[in-house]
Amino acid sequence: MARFRDAGTPSMTNGQAAQATLESEMQGAVVRGGMPDGPEIIETAPALRHSSSWHDGRLGEILARQRQLTPQEVERIAAVARLRRVRFGDAAVALGLASAQDVFQALASQFRYACAAKAPGRDRSEQVMLHRPRSAQAEAVRALRSELSRQVFRDGEPAASLAVLSPQAQDGKSFLSANLAVAWSQAGRRTLLVDADLRGPRQHQIFGITDGHGLSSLLSGRAGMDVIARVQDVPGLYVLPAGPLPPNPLELVDGPVFRDLMGELSSRFDQIVVDTPACAYGADALAVADRCSAALVVARRDASRLASLAALTGRLSQGPARLAGVVMNTY
Repeated sequence: MARFRDAGTPSMTNGQAAQATLESEMQGAVVRGGMPDGPEIIETAPALRHSSSWHDGRLGEILARQRQLTPQEVERIAAVARLRRVRFGDAAVALGLASAQDVFQALASQFRYACAAKAPGRDRSEQVMLHRPRSAQAEAVRALRSELSRQVFRDGEPAASLAVLSPQAQDGKSFLSANLAVAWSQAGRRTLLVDADLRGPRQHQIFGITDGHGLSSLLSGRAGMDVIARVQDVPGLYVLPAGPLPPNPLELVDGPVFRDLMGELSSRFDQIVVDTPACAYGADALAVADRCSAALVVARRDASRLASLAALTGRLSQGPARLAGVVMNTY
């Protein structure tokens, strides 16, 4: 992944002066008894049917619902949109009734593209695909998803399972696993993220889900498939957390129960991403990779040693999983 500076969200208004100008123009249009031709007015939502002007199809409806706009505010936005011949969302931002992020959220909802608003009081900095979908990091994850889909996983194959490995801790494999899973679900694939790091799991923290039961519970026969959690507001994305830390993590993932479980999961999901422990902690990650159709290695710039990467990729190349490559994490 190359490092880029996040350009952020550009401002779409020049402040109160611009808003005052828009209000003046809108009032002038009303005094003149009409407004220029604009976008076609469509049927409104039931709560707003008494509003005579509605623009941009479902976008306006979604934005009004998200921002809890009053019918009078909807009319003001619609009037400016028609007068300026701009989109409903742009007019809402110019009037200060919505932010650029609000408009993006409404567009995402309209196009059924999963993303999330900022969650107050909770750190979501690692979920770049959901909370910073226009950042350079998110674009790098999308590019990686496309390369994996084109060159590693081919149409017509059984469910694609990808083990994500790294030589050391703090290389970024959990971050990449989480965001790749989100990216595949955003592409319309029914995706499962499995936290097979039974030594230091993190996926339950990244997604804010409980970790009372999970993979270790399944493998020890103490729970069923109901431990798989659906990620709220992200259609098609599911997480199997690690569960309680067992005393025998390698034995659990290296046994026939895990092999059979991966086969069962492959019949239920289009894409499976498996987070693993750092290879420095033992052979768990290699055992997990042997049960997947492909393996991806994550290295961190200025931290990972070439000898460690060569040893890891060499061992993976001798196993049944297809070696997808090495990703250099620069973030």
